[in-house]
Amino acid sequence: MYGNRSEDPDAGGRPSPADRRFAALRGCERILSGVRPRTIRERLADLADPPPDGKGAAPDLDDRPDQYGDGVVRALELRVAGLLGTEDAAFFPTGTMAQQVALRIHAEAAGLRTVATHPLAHTDRHERHALGVLTGLRSLWPTVAPRQPTAEEVRALDEPYAALSLELPLRDAGFVLPDWERLRALAAVVREEHGAALHLDGARIWESAVALGRPLPEVAALADSVYVSFYKTLGGISGAALAGSAGFVRTAGAWRHRYGGQLFQQWPFALAALAGLERELPLLEGYVAHARTVAEGLARAFAAVPGARVHPAPPHTHQFRLWLPYPAEELEEVSLEQAEETGIGLFGAWRERELPGLAMTEVTVASPALDWTGADVEVAAAAFLDRLRTRVGRP
Repeated sequence: MYGNRSEDPDAGGRPSPADRRFAALRGCERILSGVRPRTIRERLADLADPPPDGKGAAPDLDDRPDQYGDGVVRALELRVAGLLGTEDAAFFPTGTMAQQVALRIHAEAAGLRTVATHPLAHTDRHERHALGVLTGLRSLWPTVAPRQPTAEEVRALDEPYAALSLELPLRDAGFVLPDWERLRALAAVVREEHGAALHLDGARIWESAVALGRPLPEVAALADSVYVSFYKTLGGISGAALAGSAGFVRTAGAWRHRYGGQLFQQWPFALAALAGLERELPLLEGYVAHARTVAEGLARAFAAVPGARVHPAPPHTHQFRLWLPYPAEELEEVSLEQAEETGIGLFGAWRERELPGLAMTEVTVASPALDWTGADVEVAAAAFLDRLRTRVGRP
């Protein structure tokens, strides 16, 4: 029943941390970061709902389910290709698989086993060394700094590489983006000067395009291949896609099969992804703009706390990081207590990464946060800080 043993109920029958967080946030009247969690029943009902603006039809649940990628899955692939302005797209069950396949294709086309990445990128930090273990590739790092690489740093690479994988935004550096001109300059170095491929890890390309002030096809046109996620921003169940030329996507489909990604039926993932594209894409501009208001309110609330920091300031997209100089377990407990006792859910999970006693949470501004004013944020965060100081017994 419990796939993650760390989330199992304890011997006393108390709920797991995940179950407690789920119940606390569902009971909140107001949520600042993220969205209200939904039950399985609610998620199933979402699949049949029409678009909220009434401009589209609800999916026909009497249609035949897909088989090995046809039907609604193929409709999703074509929808993604149309949004990005690419010739085609291929659905993948996971982004990790999609990224491995994309970089393998570029490496084999170039006859090289080296790709340029970033040590904080998903490919290098969250895929259990799959680039090397499964695909036999080696990473070059143009920079190890917690930011995007520059064109000058890429130009300075002293050995050939098949492709550069660029994560937009770079999550583990704080959801940071380059500006448009720097992104164009970097793409020119990779593709024109070095003759390599540019792959966009666009798990969050939807909001990146908004933040860059460019339409999705213009961003995608900088690259030879683009990976997109259907659950990170769009709220889908799972799944991803690789987009690019017809030849690239055809080869990606062959490797998807070899990697075990040619599933018999995937209609729940496809329906949820299509719903997310309809519901969330039109709202992203508002999310990105309002993230500045939320970040400024949090910065004011924690201004007197030594070591507190909002990063980046201002946020580049609708997501950013908040750092506080307290143990993660204390911050987690106070977050849950505030949600349970007041009906106000401010933050998600807290983690200590760089230093003990210095914890970070990721703030995601979505629909529930849009009615929060800067003053609302400041008042609720100040109440959170009062609870925290009472609990730990220090400022």
